[in-house]
Amino acid sequence: MQNLFDEVGSLDQRSYSKFGLTEDLLMEHAANGMASYIKEKFPQGSTLSIVCGCGNNGADGLALARLLHLYCDVTLFLARTPTTQMAKLQYERVKSLNIKESEKLLESDILVDAIVGTGFKGELKPELRTLLEDMNNSCAFKIACDVPSGFVFKADITLTMGALKKSLFLDGVKDVVGEIKVLDLGLHRDLYEIESPYKLLDLEDLQLPYRTEKDSHKGSFGHLSIAQGEMRGASTMSALAASRFGCGLVTLITHDINYSLHHSLMSATQVPKNTTALACGMGLGNAFSSEDLEIFFDNTLALILDADILSLPIILELLTRDALVITPHPKEFVSLLKLTSLADISIEELQKNRFKYVELFVSSYKNVTLLLKGANVIIAQGEKVFVNPHGTSALAKGGSGDVLSGLIGSLLAQGYSTLDAAIQASLAHTQVAKNYTGADFSLTPDDLIEGIGNL
Repeated sequence: MQNLFDEVGSLDQRSYSKFGLTEDLLMEHAANGMASYIKEKFPQGSTLSIVCGCGNNGADGLALARLLHLYCDVTLFLARTPTTQMAKLQYERVKSLNIKESEKLLESDILVDAIVGTGFKGELKPELRTLLEDMNNSCAFKIACDVPSGFVFKADITLTMGALKKSLFLDGVKDVVGEIKVLDLGLHRDLYEIESPYKLLDLEDLQLPYRTEKDSHKGSFGHLSIAQGEMRGASTMSALAASRFGCGLVTLITHDINYSLHHSLMSATQVPKNTTALACGMGLGNAFSSEDLEIFFDNTLALILDADILSLPIILELLTRDALVITPHPKEFVSLLKLTSLADISIEELQKNRFKYVELFVSSYKNVTLLLKGANVIIAQGEKVFVNPHGTSALAKGGSGDVLSGLIGSLLAQGYSTLDAAIQASLAHTQVAKNYTGADFSLTPDDLIEGIGNL
């Protein structure tokens, strides 16, 4: 689990005041980190083009040119004339070495984008956007310095400075950041960073619900009751996933107990008394009346709510529950924000500001654990925000979310807290997809359910 930050300027300032470092020293370490990466990956004599902007991101690129000019065949392209103090200083150092410059983008083995960094605000000027699009068309191996400029540059790897930034984990940038590697700035990350409420989940954070007690029975591992809605397949997939993830008993609550079920599942018309958690919403449709739902939720059990239930009026009452996980996709979350009168926004606005609206919601409903689906899953409760970046496009298929709901419900039934259940289920969900050996387009919910047993 790693810290995530809105910005690192304050961490730089702390490095100056607490550890006696300087802006120049941090920049040298940033450039040296990039140079070390290039030396490890590419042979001496490789051609290297570095495109520099006018600010400190450009200064990093200029420092890199100085460090590699005897190892690589370096060409500098100044997209803008240096304007910051550090950019001017680094350019003076470069000029003393007679490193060649070009007024046009040259094809090379390696292309470094050092145009604008995290401090850039606003819109890119048309000429810079055109330049970045030309850079994207290059056949070179593409490296982004700190962040891809304007998140237009499509990097093979982003070498980010000092610490991880939240902006690198928005859905809309997943296709441009490439691999992400953090470079030290003269201090180990444990010293450079401070504790943050925002965390990036690592696959090593996955803790499976192994059964360690030998004196146990099926009732020892919880009983999940799931509302079986109009589209029965959805709740059935959730139930099978819950059973595969360790839940001792799983019951589908239905009006039609004669419906043919999978042999490992049970059905009932009412929630059994020994139920330890509830799940509702997956394929719900119009199968349950308002009165049915009131009866279903007439208890204090932990809940996992997904899909259709999130747009029904009863959700406003359910959001006050003490133990609740909700798992909307962006369209459902936008609808929920409007229903709760928190915000009336488009899906596009949400996707540009996912953290903002997640924080708005959980600050208003502090008891709720929110899992916002997406290319990078965000899980939040109160002031704690976690990002699971391990999802793949293989999961972009109907039924994947139903499996996730079943995994969360299983852990809730087994006694996990809502936050731990959401985190661990999400990690298991993405790990199963990563483990899948077939073509990414062929992954089905059945594959996910089967793969749970091989984690």
